[in-house]
Amino acid sequence: LYSNVINPNATDEQVVKISKVTVVVVGIVGVILGIAFEQQNIAYMVGLAFGIAASANFPILFLSIYWRGLTTRGAFLGGLCGLISAVTLVIVGPIVWVQILGNEEALFPYKHPALFSVTVAFISIWFFSKVDNSERGKAEKELFRAQNIIANTGIGAAGAVDH
Repeated sequence: LYSNVINPNATDEQVVKISKVTVVVVGIVGVILGIAFEQQNIAYMVGLAFGIAASANFPILFLSIYWRGLTTRGAFLGGLCGLISAVTLVIVGPIVWVQILGNEEALFPYKHPALFSVTVAFISIWFFSKVDNSERGKAEKELFRAQNIIANTGIGAAGAVDH
């Protein structure tokens, strides 16, 4: 994401540095969450992981296949909104807010937030793609038809690709 979306002009050294920092941060967050959720049901935790992943990934995958108006900016920002909303709703839901943090009542009443966070992601992707009037966004919208024909028929996909 960093070298393709956030900073396309990044050097290899910058990409490696960002990767190392990300691995350390994700590791630390994982250990902290593992300790915090030690007494929770593993089936619930797996469901949460799938719900959060679905909120960030499914709308992007679905719209990239079926909607000609999708742009990279819309996909990135919409997926980020889905991720943030899913994590936020999990935190303020009954498991974390009440059972782990010890509050009296949850701010969000449902254990599984995916229904809401996936909707947020779809709407955000649509909105950010619609307002993306950049040259890159316009070019991506124009390339959808050719990509869709190749994806559905395989015509033109047999040759080697120069990266």
